[in-house]
Formats: sequence, C-alpha cells, structure tokens
Amino acid sequence: MQQVSIPIRTECPPGACVCEREILLADPDADLRPLRLTRTEEQKLIERIDAVASYDDLKRLQERIRANLGVELKIAPGPNEVRTLRGILIVLEDRPGLCKKVRQSVPAAVRRVLERHPGITYAILDAHDLFGAGGA
Repeated sequence: MQQVSIPIRTECPPGACVCEREILLADPDADLRPLRLTRTEEQKLIERIDAVASYDDLKRLQERIRANLGVELKIAPGPNEVRTLRGILIVLEDRPGLCKKVRQSVPAAVRRVLERHPGITYAILDAHDLFGAGGA
C-alpha cells in the first residue's frame, strides 16, 4: 500500500461506492489527485460551483478541476434537441479514486447554476455552435 502524505478521502462503507480506492492506493505509480477531494474539499467545491455567475467562471472552474483533480467536467448539449436544461449533458469523468457521490453532486450543482443563470446555458449552446454563429 502506498504511503500518502496528503489528506485523502476516507473510504466509503463497503458496497456503497465503486471508487476503486484500494486499487489506486496499491499502485505506486497511480495518480492520487482524485483522492485529495475529501468531504470538506467536496463541500468547498460545491460552494465554488454555486458561486459561478458567468460562462467564463464556469470554464475557469472546469480548468481548475482538471488541474487539481485530473478529472474532466464535461458540459455540452446532448445528442438530441435541447429544449430544457435536461438536454445539457453534465458529466464528471469517472476516474479511480473519485467517489460515486462526487460524480453525482458536482453535476447536480452545475445544473443548479444553469437554472439560476440561463445566460450561461445560452453561452454553452453558442460555444457548441447551436445558434449558427459560425456555420452560415
């Protein structure tokens, strides 16, 4: 088992999660960044997501998640027609060491932000050329 000098997330109850924490800790070459997201840090991340007020803030947050956790937060229009916010796909990439609860709470927090700030949703749609700005 790998010795870790940073605080890492405590393990979930058996059967409650499929984060593969033990496998990650057993591999000496593994990327332990997802384990750095302790429950306290998860709460801080959710608070930061709740504070997002613009599309640029959201893009910066995605970059920080990628840099600090090594995980991709993907936000894009779904493959079908986007009529409501449910048509926007929000997925936190599945990585060993990343708790199932986090993979659910982060997209839920982003969805709440999009509901509060419809301008961010329009910017996401525009960034994916759904308004036809770059196609005609």
